[in-house]
Amino acid sequence: MTRKIIISSLFAFIIIFVFLNINNSVEAKEPPKTLQIGIKKRIPEGQCSKKTQNGDSIDVHYTGVLFEDGKQFDSSIPRGEPLTFTLGIGQVIKGWDQGLIGMCVGEKRKLIIPADLAYGKRGSPPVIPENSALIFDVELMKIGKNRVEL
Repeated sequence: MTRKIIISSLFAFIIIFVFLNINNSVEAKEPPKTLQIGIKKRIPEGQCSKKTQNGDSIDVHYTGVLFEDGKQFDSSIPRGEPLTFTLGIGQVIKGWDQGLIGMCVGEKRKLIIPADLAYGKRGSPPVIPENSALIFDVELMKIGKNRVEL
């Protein structure tokens, strides 16, 4: 009888655990309301001679996926050429202009970008649907010498 109770209790515990994990994974799929910046590779302060700021010309490698289903829509890595742009002047989506400030060369960040800081209501058809939150893995390859004063 005791063995039967233990097995029944264990089974009930497993069912509850599975239910809670499924419930948490559904909640985790809520699109972000604000920009979320995660550091994947940090450069020690003593090894970082310069951090990115608005007006810097920077080179980055990146991979972008849709938040909703994780489908990759773009990456500079297979092309073997980083993307070069000036930070903070609107050449890229707002989530990048905000999320790449203060980086050191070699640093890697994960940006989880809400739709309003990405492509918003219009999306970027046919690859990025309207109102899509995006996730980018970004590595800073270079901070250029040319700087635009803002």
